[in-house]
Amino acid sequence: MGLPETMLAIDPEAPGGPEVLVPVSRPVPRPGRGEVLVKVAAAGVNRPEVMQRKGLYPPPPGAPSILGMEISGTVAAVGEEVPRELLGQRVCALIAGGAYAEYAVAPQGQCLPVPPALSMVEAAAMPETLFTVWSNVFERAYATDGEWILVHGGTSGIGTMAIHLANLFGLTIIVTAGSDAKCEAARRIGADHAINYRAEDFVARVMEITAGRGVDIVLDMVGGDYVPRNLQCLAEEGRHVSIAVQGGMQATIPIFEVMRKRLVLTGSTLRPRPLEFKALLADEVHRTVWPFVAEGRLKPVIDKVFPLAEAPAAHARMESGEHVGKIVLAID
Repeated sequence: MGLPETMLAIDPEAPGGPEVLVPVSRPVPRPGRGEVLVKVAAAGVNRPEVMQRKGLYPPPPGAPSILGMEISGTVAAVGEEVPRELLGQRVCALIAGGAYAEYAVAPQGQCLPVPPALSMVEAAAMPETLFTVWSNVFERAYATDGEWILVHGGTSGIGTMAIHLANLFGLTIIVTAGSDAKCEAARRIGADHAINYRAEDFVARVMEITAGRGVDIVLDMVGGDYVPRNLQCLAEEGRHVSIAVQGGMQATIPIFEVMRKRLVLTGSTLRPRPLEFKALLADEVHRTVWPFVAEGRLKPVIDKVFPLAEAPAAHARMESGEHVGKIVLAID
C-alpha cells in the first residue's frame, strides 16, 4: 500500500500559547539517505517543545518546524542505505523535530527497537529522558555503583527516569519536588529520599541525609541561584551537571569551594548535537540499558495521554507543573 500524500501535524505558523497547537495538513515527508519514515503511534511531550511553541527555542538548522522530539511507531518506508528488513518494525526514536504528526522521519542510527514489554505510548516516552539522563549522569558525571545523586524536579520526566536508572545501577537518589504529594509520589516511584523544597532548605536536608558528607552528583535543571546551593551539597570530587536553566541563565560560582573540594562543573544540551553523536549514544543505550527495557524492568512513568487534537491541553498540563512523569500524545 502506498503512502498518503498528506498528513495531520502540529505546525504553528506563529509563536503563542497552547491554543496555536492546531492540527493542520502537511505533506508526508520522505526519508533521505540513512533515514526511515515512521508511521507515528505516539509522541512524547517535552519542555523544549513548550519553549519552541513560545518562540524561545527555534529548531536546529534543517529540522522540521513541526513540533516534537520523540516518537514511537512502525517503519513505513526506508531511505537509501537502510536495510529493507526494517520495514514494518516497531521503533522509537529521538528526532530533531516533526514528532507531532502522523508520519515523521528519523535517522536510522537514532532508532531503538520497541520490545513486547513496552506499549507504544511507553516507548514514545523513553528516548528524550533516557538519552538525557544516561549521557549526563553516566557519561558526563561518570556515576558508579554506590554513589549518591541529587536530582531536582524529581517527578518530571527527567526526574522519574533518573530514579529508575539510579535504582538499576546502584545509586542512592535524593530528589526535590514542590509539594508533599509530589515527594510521596517520588518515593513511591523509587527515590530513596524526597525533599519538599518549598518547606525545607534542600542544602541542609541533603547534608543531614548524608551525615554531612554530601552527594557525589547533582543533576540540575534549574540553574540560577540553585547552582551555588548545589555546590554546597556536593561531596569532595563531586560533579555538577547542568541540563536546563529554568531558574536563570547566570550563576555566581564560589571558585574556592570548587578548588577546595575538587569539584567538576559540566553540562550539555542534546538537541543541537550532531547525528553522529546521537547515533553513538543510541548504540550505547541499546547495549547498556535496553536489556532492562526488554525484560520489563525499565518503563517510563506515564502521567497522562492526550489525542493529537488535544495537544493544547497536553502543553497546558506540562506548564501547570502538576504532572508526575511523562505526558504523551497518542496519534495512531
